[in-house]
Amino acid sequence: MTYTPTNVTRAACAFIEASSFDRLPDEAVRIARRCILDGLALYIAGSDEESVQVLIEDAREVGGRPDALLLGGGDLKIPAALAARVLGTAGHAHDWDDTQVSHDPAHVYGLLTHPTVPPLTAAMVMGQKLGGVSGRDFVNAFATGVEVESKISEWMLPDHYKRGLHSSGTVGTFGACATTAKLLGMSGVKLAHAMGIAASFASGIRCNFGTMTKPLHVGRASENGVTAALLAARGFTADPEALDGRWGFMMVQSGGATEAKLAQGFGKTWSMVEPGISIKPYPSGIVTHQSMDAMLKLVTTHNVDPTKVERIDFYAGSNILNPIRYPIAQNHLQAKFSMAGLLAMIVLRRQAGRKEFTNEFIQSAATQDMQKRITTQLDPEIEAKGWDIIRSRIEMTLKDGTKLVEWADERYRGGPANPMTDKDLESKVAACTDGLLDGKRRQAVIDAAFGVEKLADAATLATLIQP
Repeated sequence: MTYTPTNVTRAACAFIEASSFDRLPDEAVRIARRCILDGLALYIAGSDEESVQVLIEDAREVGGRPDALLLGGGDLKIPAALAARVLGTAGHAHDWDDTQVSHDPAHVYGLLTHPTVPPLTAAMVMGQKLGGVSGRDFVNAFATGVEVESKISEWMLPDHYKRGLHSSGTVGTFGACATTAKLLGMSGVKLAHAMGIAASFASGIRCNFGTMTKPLHVGRASENGVTAALLAARGFTADPEALDGRWGFMMVQSGGATEAKLAQGFGKTWSMVEPGISIKPYPSGIVTHQSMDAMLKLVTTHNVDPTKVERIDFYAGSNILNPIRYPIAQNHLQAKFSMAGLLAMIVLRRQAGRKEFTNEFIQSAATQDMQKRITTQLDPEIEAKGWDIIRSRIEMTLKDGTKLVEWADERYRGGPANPMTDKDLESKVAACTDGLLDGKRRQAVIDAAFGVEKLADAATLATLIQP
């Protein structure tokens, strides 16, 4: 395996050291506010998921130094890294967190990371551990972490995802580490060692998609990034150039980097601004959303009665059909990676949110029956057009023989070309927190996120999201 020498680790460390709120573009601050609000809502939504409840109980038993609040634990505080494991898992528990965008046609959708949760989680727990972290410093540390992980994700060769690695678990570790290091004021060799420790911690494989372990990848990325920086601050050592070289992270996990991209550097153009971040309208894999919107358009335009549906044929390329791998979902976790499960939700309920992603709904006779009427097929013509855009076609046959056809819109909802408005985002917050926060607390979360840089102490955010 050949490689070209790079200096990505040094560049990342230099960027982390130099970053400041005053250097953030106004548009980056605006987007950061939206990503923070989305992330806060998802922590709350994930707090009552079974996977997170298991982690909460485990954290109660382990206990330890009172650094940061345990999500769902009332006033109980636990060590920062352990708090990050629970919080990070909750943020990804519904697979509803935002996604990085790329314009590189070589990138398979799904390759890139869910950028917000690991660095936001690190900022949340370290803000509490350190105390007195201003809103400006909080936003800067968060944005710094997002930039570091997004650029690493963009520069790595697409083989990372094809090998079966989960970017949110791998590069997310560097995002959490960068944010933690920034808040600790780390520099020089200690900062480089932190990145080196993070490189060995970075992990997560796609075989666990559709199980509790998939969101745990993000929980562990958050925990490990915090741990890496804290250990390095104590003097723990690692390779100071661990992103580079023959045995470095990018070479080992993806076969190297796209050399032409390295000149982009960190923070010259901010990834959250260009090409941007997608805020998800549905709690499922990003490659499913265009097709779900197409189904929603079909059933509403034609006022389809679910009892009149004979069959549904779904045609797509392998960029959808490979990762969305469950022919029929047997539980709500599998449903996030099952076109039959997702399309059945839209046909039966004309929506797909927290109320649909439950075992009660997925295992119901009506949902199981509808899923059996849905087939997925690889379309050679769609496949031949490439993977730069998510393309799919739905053909619905009714019991009277009527055939309805709908193509997915290439400008997917939530992406930079067709973004959610702030009001749309607030509606998502309401859906995430329904039954978990009252209206007054929900509005307090919204107000705090949209004015986050004005907070005197960012630890306020942790108290607001306690369900």
